[in-house]
Amino acid sequence: MDKVAVIHGPNLNFLGIREPEVYGHTTLEQLNNLIAWEAQQLRMDVIYFQSNHEGVLIDFIQQCHANKVEGIIINPGALTHYSYALRDALTCFVVVEVHLSNIYKREPFRHTSVIAPVCLGQICGFGVQGYLLALTALHNHKAAKT
Repeated sequence: MDKVAVIHGPNLNFLGIREPEVYGHTTLEQLNNLIAWEAQQLRMDVIYFQSNHEGVLIDFIQQCHANKVEGIIINPGALTHYSYALRDALTCFVVVEVHLSNIYKREPFRHTSVIAPVCLGQICGFGVQGYLLALTALHNHKAAKT
């Protein structure tokens, strides 16, 4: 993947503030900086986006097609569990779903992802490291196809 979008869903702008015992102390800006460093090592171009609004996220995903984005890393937040519209928008891309916490060790409603079936894979429970693993997964996926 040469061009990747990292999409942060609802409440991820509050990383480091909201429930740090669950999501850690790293802020969204710090997370994006870690991703940028890793992407540079992998020679990948990354664009970042965060919104608390489902429709705005879908508009951004659709714009990714025009911007020649090849892969998407997304943490859909709570939209993971019910947004079929977000799922449908993602079907044009190679996608890795990421969650900071292990959603399968949390409340039962978090155990179902409607996004996962249209993804290359899902990474959860590794904190910010999950995003770096997702970058590597997209990089390796493209390398395997060439």
